[in-house]
Amino acid sequence: MDYFLTYTLYVIILSVLMGISTWKLFQKMGYSPLLAFVPFYNYYIVQKESGQPKWWVALAYLPIVGPIMMSVFHLNLMKVFGKTLFQQKLMTVFLPFIYMGVVNYSKDTERWTDDDLYLTDDEKEAGKKDSFLGSITFAVVFATIIHVFFTQPFGIPTGSMERTLLVGDFLFVNKLNYGYRMPMRPVAIPFLQGTIIDTGEKGNPKDDPKSYAEGIKLPYLRLPGWEKPERNDIVVFNYPDDSVHVAIDRKDPYVKRLVAQPGDVMEFRAGKLFINGKPEVKMGDAQVQHAYEVLTSSQLDIGSLYDIYGFLPVQEQQRGSGFYYRFQGLTDQTAKEIKALPQVVTMVEVVEPQGKKDISYYPDMQKTMEQQQLVFSEKINTSSTIFPNNKNWNVDWYGPLRIPKKGDVLKLTPENLPEYRKLIVQHEGNTLDENNGKIIINGQETNTYTVQYDYYMMVGDNRDASLDARFFGYVPETHIVGTPMFTWLSLEGLFADNSSSYQAKKGWFFGSTFRWDRMFKAANTGELHKTSYWWLAVLILVLFFGWDYFAKLFRKKDKDV
Repeated sequence: MDYFLTYTLYVIILSVLMGISTWKLFQKMGYSPLLAFVPFYNYYIVQKESGQPKWWVALAYLPIVGPIMMSVFHLNLMKVFGKTLFQQKLMTVFLPFIYMGVVNYSKDTERWTDDDLYLTDDEKEAGKKDSFLGSITFAVVFATIIHVFFTQPFGIPTGSMERTLLVGDFLFVNKLNYGYRMPMRPVAIPFLQGTIIDTGEKGNPKDDPKSYAEGIKLPYLRLPGWEKPERNDIVVFNYPDDSVHVAIDRKDPYVKRLVAQPGDVMEFRAGKLFINGKPEVKMGDAQVQHAYEVLTSSQLDIGSLYDIYGFLPVQEQQRGSGFYYRFQGLTDQTAKEIKALPQVVTMVEVVEPQGKKDISYYPDMQKTMEQQQLVFSEKINTSSTIFPNNKNWNVDWYGPLRIPKKGDVLKLTPENLPEYRKLIVQHEGNTLDENNGKIIINGQETNTYTVQYDYYMMVGDNRDASLDARFFGYVPETHIVGTPMFTWLSLEGLFADNSSSYQAKKGWFFGSTFRWDRMFKAANTGELHKTSYWWLAVLILVLFFGWDYFAKLFRKKDKDV
């Protein structure tokens, strides 16, 4: 309800601005000046008087799309009053209510007559350019609607889901299955996630120009879906610990496998996952991997192994007359086959000792003149520290940890606050203080807290090379984007891992090669052999590029009649 109240308030503000800046123009077009203040209908009149499609008005106040359409409506209105110069269009787009107000209150502003609309050859040429720009605008709006409300492309730059989803895979993410999450920053540049440009390692990411207006915000709201996230689903979600973006829907998107749902108890024992005390049930497409250390009597042919097994990040060192290898991610079957190679002397799965605590701190980037070294501060770096930070857990010995669900009443103590602090403060928007052993939430002393959302644990299939829920903790339902539908493009070598001693052969397409066998195949069916969606891709392309052609045929037919 809060979402729609806030949304309505924004619509009223925009309608008032529209009315104040254009009421005289509406009067000169023969309408009551009060109609300039009426949402939707004011733009309907603009489209009618400018001879443009009136159904576009339905898009006027949609998040992300609305600002684009409003600019189109404003340009159409200014065209009715002869404001067609480039600088006038520029002012209309970037300072709409100010420039339209100037035109509105100007004494010499008059609507163009039929004589004014007589076109010279130069003006006809300019009209063709306007028509072309209109087609481009419609294409952008159409693509933005698909991107914002239905499905979003997503690329995989890291190997945390390797062998299941590969580095260089590009997915289409279904935003509707779990219920569509309404945009929380409705004014934004289309197709950009968080920032416009990345200033790189030398700059502070927080200073990068944002692709959205932070000051215009809406609360969280998810529309009903036809299913809920379930154990073993591959899920796209916003990274909970993103320190650059406050807006949930603008945080970096991650993709992992949902291994524990609300109410589950999750535990890792010697690198093996257990849910509710039982070994995990793996889906057919889940290529779960672990790290291995290998000693050989002679050098391995890593290139040949890569050709056989694909993804194979490995570190290599010569040790005396033999060689040492650390394979970052091998499935049980791949490890078994490599162990059988004749030159392999020993092969051991890398498992951290039980009780070893993984914790790190943010470095103070100011070096002392005497020591010339980094001084570590007392603030914990959660991106490389096991969650929660008060447990002696690591990636291989983790838990047991119960995942909170909506309606749970948590019993709070100073000892378990590290487990729930982020949930209470960051994810559910409360204040939390401690005073002499007393816990104070929103100014009230208490020892319980009722959970407002469902929470999930997301872990990568490449278990020893995954920044996942073992580090950033519970993922609230508010952060879930959707589930991958299919891989629409797959490029090997696009995001090459320079830490690996072996790299894939460089291809001709931006140094990459196409993996044709992966393209347009389903990404989240749970089956090892995926369904192909080539037919759907062809249909979409025909509809997208054929729409304008068929629309012209219909328009020509109408004129002939």
